[in-house]
Amino acid sequence: MQTIKELERHIAPGGRPQPLAFHEGTLWMGSWDTHHLYAIDPKTWAVLDEVAAPGQPYGIAAFDGALRTVLAIGEEDERYFYRFVPGQGFDLESKTPCPDTTGSHLASDGTTLYLAQMTHGKILAFDAQGAVLREIALPTRSGGIGFGPGAFYMITADDEFDVLQLATLDITLDHPEAVPLAPMPAEARSLAFDGTSWWTNLREANETIAFTLT
Repeated sequence: MQTIKELERHIAPGGRPQPLAFHEGTLWMGSWDTHHLYAIDPKTWAVLDEVAAPGQPYGIAAFDGALRTVLAIGEEDERYFYRFVPGQGFDLESKTPCPDTTGSHLASDGTTLYLAQMTHGKILAFDAQGAVLREIALPTRSGGIGFGPGAFYMITADDEFDVLQLATLDITLDHPEAVPLAPMPAEARSLAFDGTSWWTNLREANETIAFTLT
């Protein structure tokens, strides 16, 4: 088992940060408290832009030339996809219900979008037109998913979200096993890889960290 080596730690610009994604060198973060997206320069931690979202942000990923988001709408906490274009804002006409109006974390390999549906114990793969390509069994609860060096990564969690681990998942299989790599902080939510380092939010601590594996 490896360990994580923390490289940086920052106060998040919005309370209870949840989703993270890199798009053209900028780190995008969604806040549960403000329901805003923040564009952050990862080198200086300066906030470059702040945009109100039409719901509570649960997932975000760079995909098809823009950002795709999962937002929770209304008292029923129903989940919807929205397309977000940096510099332009949310495309309100792109609002599309997630299957069964549930889902949270997003990840993309550039050609396929992946949505974690922890309630149903699966990951759904979508094409650019929003069609479901396949289902992948989610072997544990998840605090985040993302693509990194040569693999699909996830934060695995036990039922109480007390024990979290960074793991890899072979998503070429329909029923993959999680291969644990390193323990993660119990507060960790979301995964984003900048090409060198991983980033995650410590949501209830209102902090964001960058780390590598050692």
